[in-house]
Amino acid sequence: MLIELVLLMTTVVLARFGREDFFHALNFPGRLTGAVLLAVSLTTLVGAAAVLDHWIRHCFSYSGLVALVGTFTALLANVMLLLTTWNDGDSTFYKVVFSVLAAGSAAATYFVWRTSVMVPTPKHVAAAVIIPSVIAVANYGYQNLWHPNERETSPVITLSVGKAVLSKDRKAFAVPVDITLENRGDRSFYVLGSEFHAMAQQVSVSPKGRLRQQWRKDADQWTKPSEVNPLSRWEIHQPGELVEAKPWIDFGQWIESSDTFTTRVVAQLPLNTPYDQVTFYATASLARKDRLVLEPPLNFLTKSWGGKNIPEWVKKQQQKEKDSDFLVYRARVREDNAIDEYTRDARYVTVYWRFGAHGASVASSIARLGDEGRIPSSTEQRKTNNRYGLTDLTTGPYVQNLWDIKTQR
Repeated sequence: MLIELVLLMTTVVLARFGREDFFHALNFPGRLTGAVLLAVSLTTLVGAAAVLDHWIRHCFSYSGLVALVGTFTALLANVMLLLTTWNDGDSTFYKVVFSVLAAGSAAATYFVWRTSVMVPTPKHVAAAVIIPSVIAVANYGYQNLWHPNERETSPVITLSVGKAVLSKDRKAFAVPVDITLENRGDRSFYVLGSEFHAMAQQVSVSPKGRLRQQWRKDADQWTKPSEVNPLSRWEIHQPGELVEAKPWIDFGQWIESSDTFTTRVVAQLPLNTPYDQVTFYATASLARKDRLVLEPPLNFLTKSWGGKNIPEWVKKQQQKEKDSDFLVYRARVREDNAIDEYTRDARYVTVYWRFGAHGASVASSIARLGDEGRIPSSTEQRKTNNRYGLTDLTTGPYVQNLWDIKTQR
């Protein structure tokens, strides 16, 4: 019987998704979705038994009503899953499955209704149908409308630069820098990548006040993100040069809610350095632990010099900035709920660690294999960032003048 087949298939699918979400979803809405799906699967299973009694055995006087409730519940669930799959899913198989089940459950509801089902207390039955429907629709709206746009919480990076110290032979000095990652919110985060870098500059002082033409020349440098120096009447800034760059926290680590991570890095320079200032920066690329599962480890994949499988945009970036090089890392990403995990193609996070004479940076993206080299539109990027809770943290510039240490002998 077609109605029986539709209800049993719906029961199997919903029970499979519901069980995994109820026990393994990463957040409360996912667990709630799992509980709703399990309840609906139980309803459709009871509905399947009621269909047999309604058409064949006639042992229970209200079996037609139970069958109607079961088929309508199956219709509502299948339509919701179909909308979710068409909106976010990649799997053609599941799009076909939910389309067939939605159409089948609609037909089943119609055929059961046509059998003149006896409804003893219409108000009670209407409440029994409407209340679960409202809960299901509200949960669907939360998952797909509000949840991606809820107010984000992000950790904060702070830098604390210590006093420069001379070496024993008084030919070099070191500047200690403490980097702190403080998670003040109630969400935990994966650290996909991090970088600390120090830029040094020669900053001479003009004997005469610098006027409009010099300021325009300085402002022309603002078109280069790595060269944003102040417009000064007396200071003459030369282009900054990278003196040190390194990750300051291991890739793939995480910071729990209300937790703090602190580390110290040291930048060393010769005492006779021509630089007058050194500027420190620290950045990190994060992803929320309640939006994805990062399958360890985050492995090194390739490099921009002599490596293979280099994304096209990296090659173009190297052509644009001749001194830029990249290290590329990758790991598998799991979705935060069973529905997305089954209906979406596998996603991978790719981390790009860039360094060059004029600075360093770290960036990450999440995409299917083969799409990581494609530059997404701003809308696509915003949607991906919302789905996985991606955020980039930056602190700096923190400028340290070197005149005091260089004058020591």
